[in-house]
Amino acid sequence: MRFDLTSLNLVLAIAETRSITRGAEREHLALAAASKRLSDLEARLGVALFERRARGVEPTEAGRALVRHIRSLNTSLHALESEVVEFSRGVKGHLRIAANASAIAEWLPADLATFSKAHPGIRISLEDLTSAEVQAAVASGRADVGIFVPPQHEAELACRPYHEGTLAVLVPRGHVLARRRAVAFDALLDFDIVGLHLGAAAHELMRERAQALGRPLAERVQVRGFDAIAQLVEAGLGVAILPAVVAERASRIFAVQPLALNEDWARRHYLLAVKPQPVLPTVVQRFVDALCPTASDSPAPAATASEPKPAARQSRPRPRKP
Repeated sequence: MRFDLTSLNLVLAIAETRSITRGAEREHLALAAASKRLSDLEARLGVALFERRARGVEPTEAGRALVRHIRSLNTSLHALESEVVEFSRGVKGHLRIAANASAIAEWLPADLATFSKAHPGIRISLEDLTSAEVQAAVASGRADVGIFVPPQHEAELACRPYHEGTLAVLVPRGHVLARRRAVAFDALLDFDIVGLHLGAAAHELMRERAQALGRPLAERVQVRGFDAIAQLVEAGLGVAILPAVVAERASRIFAVQPLALNEDWARRHYLLAVKPQPVLPTVVQRFVDALCPTASDSPAPAATASEPKPAARQSRPRPRKP
């Protein structure tokens, strides 16, 4: 069944104005022509799209469903037009990236700057999501590339090792723990915790470790953003665990002290994920090759955050038989 955009936009106009007359006027159609278009569409679909009432029209259930799809279609058409027009301006592609907050705070900005400099014609969109949301975005096609920390929830994604990072502890200056250079996680459970929002990988990891120790996690405050965490720690509202790079940066701005986190799981391995395809789009392939130049084409194992990263194997030439 084929649909023409004029009739679909007429349905949308009628639904939004609650009037066939005003809908026709908005779409610059004669009332008789609009009425015929609507009746023809209803006949083709075999269902009424509007209920005629004394004060206008009201969409039926079928009409509301069609309106939802028309709005989604218009959004896609506008995005299509915008992206195609960009080619006339010298833009040679659009790359949609989803990454967790830690990756954005640690490694990704410098890599994006290098990639953009090498490929000035590629427009980049970056979305800040939790690691689980990053994977869902790539799996659903909403993002072309995702960067996250394990565990891997979407098994069908093809993942490559990206970077390693380390978690650290942040305490206020003058805090009882500030005299130490390193601290174990169980020592933090005696204090209030300032953490990221629910779903963030570091937050979920802390909850799992506290549960394994059989101790409660005193989550006093949860916020979105590392700067907010640092300010709350400075104010004495608790201690925090966050990427070591971010903790060190915060110590130069706020009255806080970074400490090493003396735990095996403090070392984390970022993965870069794409949706498996026979051939990746050129823009995506260039980005993957730029960020993971030595990665093999095989997916990385769906390891947990605490698992060590395997060392790269070097192949040795086999001796030739005489």
